[in-house]
Amino acid sequence: MNITITGASGFVGQNLTTYLSDLGYSETALSLRSDNWIFEKDADAIIHLAGKAHDTSNTSDPQSYFAVNRDLTIQLFDRFLAGDIRDFFYFSSVKAVADTVHDTLNEDHIATPQTPYGKSKLEAERYLLAQDLPAGKRLFIIRPCMIHGPGNKGNLNLLYKVVQKGIPWPLAAFDNKRSFLSIDNLNFLVSEMLKNDSMPSGVYQFADDESLSTNTLVKIIANVSGRKQKLWKINAKFISSLAKVGDMLNLPLNSERLKKLTESYVVSNTKIKETLGVNRLPVSAEEGLKKTIKSFQN
Repeated sequence: MNITITGASGFVGQNLTTYLSDLGYSETALSLRSDNWIFEKDADAIIHLAGKAHDTSNTSDPQSYFAVNRDLTIQLFDRFLAGDIRDFFYFSSVKAVADTVHDTLNEDHIATPQTPYGKSKLEAERYLLAQDLPAGKRLFIIRPCMIHGPGNKGNLNLLYKVVQKGIPWPLAAFDNKRSFLSIDNLNFLVSEMLKNDSMPSGVYQFADDESLSTNTLVKIIANVSGRKQKLWKINAKFISSLAKVGDMLNLPLNSERLKKLTESYVVSNTKIKETLGVNRLPVSAEEGLKKTIKSFQN
């Protein structure tokens, strides 16, 4: 099976390409950085990973999200509709639906994104879903939650550095539950979808089976790093006030980053597992996080 992958040089793209190659798939990287990109006509599926990631420092031009995440996706999908490729995978995000989750997020949740990133992803989704699919073609809109794995940087790496240096975790007063997605489980789900000829088109959320609190994550990091866990329960309202100061002074701790570290955001993966007939994903949330954290030590 021939697979075309956009965004193949990114973290997910590199891992997915290696994984699919090991399974015997043939992959072609499609770069969309120039205006004269050529569409691979003899592929069986296209996996669209390329996009503008969420900028937690909030310094990006809002319109740039729409130019990349919406407009470029529309161009790619229109060519897909006119060609012979069977499957189109669009990697959207749970942030296309909700920035804050009070219970458990599922695919039927009414979308109310608040950021340019989320809105641009949602507008791309809506365009794709509004088009008539020719017979024999399938559209899969994937909404992953926070993806991690060896080689991936971001908030997990920031948290690792705090714990590894012996700095107390000052946000222990925030009680939360969060969903994560290990790159191993992402790779597994995509490969299962590719080989499932009866898989129906639709929107599917990707997440590990278990959700974990940030305090539990700190404990896991401390255990893997051989460090003593230090959890400080400083008043949550006071911390929130400091984050607002960070918004104004462009400090590392701002409201957006505080929310990412302390909010509850539980994502259901029931639909994708039931559709594929999978009871449990190969890697537990804790196992996947331990593997990622161990990679930081290198």
